[in-house]
Amino acid sequence: MKRAGSNQGARDVVTRMTGAIVRAMLVVLLIATPSLLLPDVSRDVTQIVVLLCIFAALLTGFEYSATYPGLVEFRDAPPFNRIRFLSMFLTVLVLTLICRGEFDPTPSSEFARAIGVLIAQAIDFPYSPVRLFSLLLPADAPPALVQLVSISAGMAYLISLLSLALFVIAARVNGWPSRNGAFNVWVNLPTFDPTAGGDVVERLSRDARFNVALGFVLPFVIPVVIKSSTALFDPFSLTNPQTLIWTISAWALLPASLFMRGIAIGRIADMIREQRRRAAPSEGPAFAPA
Repeated sequence: MKRAGSNQGARDVVTRMTGAIVRAMLVVLLIATPSLLLPDVSRDVTQIVVLLCIFAALLTGFEYSATYPGLVEFRDAPPFNRIRFLSMFLTVLVLTLICRGEFDPTPSSEFARAIGVLIAQAIDFPYSPVRLFSLLLPADAPPALVQLVSISAGMAYLISLLSLALFVIAARVNGWPSRNGAFNVWVNLPTFDPTAGGDVVERLSRDARFNVALGFVLPFVIPVVIKSSTALFDPFSLTNPQTLIWTISAWALLPASLFMRGIAIGRIADMIREQRRRAAPSEGPAFAPA
């Protein structure tokens, strides 16, 4: 029995280390994708990307190989982080192909651009998030740059909406998170302190509502904040393909990630509330009547 337990423990360690290495490699691929596909990448940019890849790989490897929680939320509650990573990777890849088509058109880049044109025309209406982001450009910006920003913002925003819908469907179909087994709040919410005071369910519900509200308004607020902070942000920097890719990706996916986090925390609060309801009748009265 002891030997079987030690073998199982060794297999768990190997599985955890293998998963951490694979995740670290995928994160490196995500960060390096624009530099690998775009032409004429400067040496300074390449060095910065290499440093970011090393840091991200080490952070991801340490986080997922450790037994105890660190900074990553929902580490043991798939598919939350998998959907977020997939949406980020797809957004960066598609925007990179669109930007690459400006210098070296290929069938894949032309296909991505054609889809982006259709999406931009569909969701680029007055006061839409895509229109507000396009207003970051100065009035005398070249029409080609305006179209590129509009297409890229439309594609990124659509991917963020699709990732959000995918998570909602997956959570409902699979009964996330309870169907995946015991849900460890300490491991999956390392920054949440259940002993900080107040009812845990009420605090989780309040955090869920805050994240959902913030995720809803951020696509509209971020362009306004950036536009009013021209001293810290140069609109012409969007002419740099890598700056455009990462800026639009963050603008589109950060609100979607907060929205997903709010939905996830809300489902955890509902799960705890349901467990309390089921346990209440079995506890019975504290004292039997005389």
